[in-house]
Amino acid sequence: MRGLAVFISDIRNCKSKEAEIKRINKELANIRSKFKGDKTLDGYQKKKYVCKLLFIFLLGHDIDFGHMEAVNLLSSNKYSEKQIGYLFISVLVNTNSDLIKLIIQSIKNDLSSRNPVHVSLALQCIANIGSKEMAEAFGHEIPKLLVSGDTMDVVKQSAALCLLRLFRTSQEIIPSGEWTSRIIHLLNDQHMGVVTAATSLIDALVKKNPEEYKGCISLAVSRLSRIVTASYTDLQDYTYYFVPAPWLSVKLLRLLQNYTPPEDPGVRGRLNECLETILNKAQEPPKSKKVQHSNAKNAVLFEAISLIIHNDTEPNLLVRACNQLGQFLSNRETNLRYLALESMCLLATSEFSHEAVKKHQEVVILSMKMEKDVSVRQQAVDLLYAMCDKSNAEEIVQEMLNYLETADYSIREEMVLKVAILAEKYATDYTWYVDVILNLIRIAGDYVSEEVWYRVIQIVINRDDVQGYAAKTVFEALQAPACHENMVKVGGYILGEFGNLIAGDQRSSPLVQFQLLHSKYHLCSPMTRALLLSTYIKFVNLFPEIKPQIQEVFRQHSNLRSADAELQQRASEYLQLSIIASTDVLATVLEEMPAFPERESSILAVLKKKKPGRVPENEIREGKSPAPTTNHQTEQPPAQAPTTNNASADLLGLSTPPASQPTAPSNTGVLLDVFGDIYTGGGGGGTQNTANNVNNLAPAQSTYNAKKFVCKNNGVLFENDLIQIGVKSEFRQNLGRLGLFYGNKTSFPLQNFLPSISCPEEISSKLNIQVKSVEPVLEAGAQIQQMVNAECVEDFTDTPSMNITFIYNNVPQKLTIKLPLTINKFFEPTEMNGESFFARWKNLGGNQQRSQKIFKASQPMDLNAVRTKLLGFGMQLLDGIDPNPDNFVCAGIIHTRTQAVGCLLRLEPNKQAQMYRLTVRSSKESVSQEVCELLADQF
Repeated sequence: MRGLAVFISDIRNCKSKEAEIKRINKELANIRSKFKGDKTLDGYQKKKYVCKLLFIFLLGHDIDFGHMEAVNLLSSNKYSEKQIGYLFISVLVNTNSDLIKLIIQSIKNDLSSRNPVHVSLALQCIANIGSKEMAEAFGHEIPKLLVSGDTMDVVKQSAALCLLRLFRTSQEIIPSGEWTSRIIHLLNDQHMGVVTAATSLIDALVKKNPEEYKGCISLAVSRLSRIVTASYTDLQDYTYYFVPAPWLSVKLLRLLQNYTPPEDPGVRGRLNECLETILNKAQEPPKSKKVQHSNAKNAVLFEAISLIIHNDTEPNLLVRACNQLGQFLSNRETNLRYLALESMCLLATSEFSHEAVKKHQEVVILSMKMEKDVSVRQQAVDLLYAMCDKSNAEEIVQEMLNYLETADYSIREEMVLKVAILAEKYATDYTWYVDVILNLIRIAGDYVSEEVWYRVIQIVINRDDVQGYAAKTVFEALQAPACHENMVKVGGYILGEFGNLIAGDQRSSPLVQFQLLHSKYHLCSPMTRALLLSTYIKFVNLFPEIKPQIQEVFRQHSNLRSADAELQQRASEYLQLSIIASTDVLATVLEEMPAFPERESSILAVLKKKKPGRVPENEIREGKSPAPTTNHQTEQPPAQAPTTNNASADLLGLSTPPASQPTAPSNTGVLLDVFGDIYTGGGGGGTQNTANNVNNLAPAQSTYNAKKFVCKNNGVLFENDLIQIGVKSEFRQNLGRLGLFYGNKTSFPLQNFLPSISCPEEISSKLNIQVKSVEPVLEAGAQIQQMVNAECVEDFTDTPSMNITFIYNNVPQKLTIKLPLTINKFFEPTEMNGESFFARWKNLGGNQQRSQKIFKASQPMDLNAVRTKLLGFGMQLLDGIDPNPDNFVCAGIIHTRTQAVGCLLRLEPNKQAQMYRLTVRSSKESVSQEVCELLADQF
């Protein structure tokens, strides 16, 4: 069709979007006039014009005519014309169209044709549309075609796949009874293509009604046996790189996994022979060095191992499978290592192969530490968890703890859960368990969920023999200069209950315990402060000698008049309780917590939620989640746990992962439009102007403003004619993660696509950055994601840059953008009342602690806009504190690995003079100056 070729060439040569639309409109007008005016169009011309309409539709343009001409092509006896008619209908005709009756009649005519090509075209069209109307119209005819002795093999093959497609749409179309046996016996068909298609159909039918189709077991085993024992010359047409019928073998092995092991001894013996033969062949030298040979061979092997694991009845086969997988752990292919680890996780749960799996412990530990791909490291962690028992628990837990300090952010929380479960399940000495959990909090405090620290408290309360040791250990842990808030929670709870057990030592006297805990008080969140107030009232009962110091804390304005209702109520009630209550009343109200009732571990429940269906059952029992309390009358609810269900906003890897795990590691990004103004790729035709002098990244063609991201976390970071870069970020104390989204706006792939980070020398030691790699080709119209993890070690002033290089249309390109990583991203908002704010403000009045700028407003003074920017800056906006209602005051804590820096801010607008005065005060001069500089640029 020369006319079609010329039209496609014209479209490709268009220099702009407008030129393309003009050419398409001209062609549409021509086709419309031909269809309306020329009644003598022959089949060839109709086919040509319908092809042009198809091409225009695939470019992204709407087509509202030509449907009748396409239907007319269905009645042609020429294959090429009928094929184009069916193609047009499959792509463009809506199932609600008025033409559907005509189409169904044409399909019925072709189904009853003696020409197998016409029948196949009709079946393919039915499968492509796959609607309920198609299922109702042809649900009775297609099964007849499938089992008829007159039907040609190629038609049977298409009929089986078509029936499978309709079955997925409407499961009622295949009647039971006489059809069952006839469909099952397709597994005995002489034609391998028919057997392959029928196996897919039977697998779907079995999943719906396994009992009815149980007769397929012996036939599937028989067919599998014939394939496995055949040489590649016996099945020459279905041998792929020396592997006989690999796809059919895999399908048959999967089909058998729908059932328990065969009851018939003969069938079971034959199946075991097949599986042994597959394992034997895996040990043979490869017949080809090509990757296709190893892929086909390994596909059959892994599916056979899955069936061996599923049956779980043959110790010899299970151990052999484990040994075979162990050889893959050192294979140079990443996918093979991943799949081997995944299968060994299942083998580790079998009593027959658990010991065999443990022999590979050292290699698995090495995989956890050394693998380049994070998904393989994750799988190694899963396997260590699965293979753990009493004999190796301490070693595995220690290795996981050691690795946790450098583990990828995305797997840390899950590792914490697994270490906590293993430590409890296999603890013979509970002092070891306490040490492990406190180490967890020290190493990965941000990833220790509420359930983990609740659980260690439950264990300590329920076991008298570990209470003194726990009190001593947590007291020592609290003496560290940088102490995570979760450690403060555990320390407050345990010392409040059992601090008396170590009070005899002068180094941990009651006053020392109290002063140590209270030194952490002002750096903690309101919920943790509430817990500590409960600890203090417990101290009043345990240590009457320090009662005055504790009452003084309750009387402080920051507590008694706190903006937080919970803190205010506790301080008030605890103060009165300590004053009014007698010693006996105090002892009753503040007595030691009772033991927790036993039930399933909430840690295990969290892990099951994160990996449904993949977590082995563990015999761990536990009580309810503990909460800081002064007995039942004043029990505090558990602190709010980190949100773990909002996957869309969860860049720090804290949420529940998808239930379906990837079957192979990948570094490619997810093609998602994460937020509205990031380029989503898609529809054809919209990017044809790329050929028009956009090879060089001229500033006039790009948009980039790094300053706007000081007060926002999400948006378009950079854009020009070739590429759009968006960012979505999330920060939590001194940790952050940025999702960078690269969108290719052109119709050509961007080759050698390489983003890399460069840090100025002065901040390289102050900001730890980890970047995940991306695929080197960014396809036309596609979007990929890259994750960047950041850890603030010390406060810093400059920002890291992202250098992006790629080749577009054979021309090298390079661009550099500043990442939106500024010190204010690590702020934690801090609530304060007016008295606390100005007292702190006064204390930070030294020249080394404050920074001030007076500057002209760069834009109209809109106090609502100012308020929005201050909220986005990361500090807590404190309303109603400054005497002047137009002034803004804020408070926050900047978290770094080495220290937490409190920071206060006051912004005074002068509308008459169109000026601002910005004052920042903090405990560190460099922080005051940087915060002041960053914020002054925003107004």
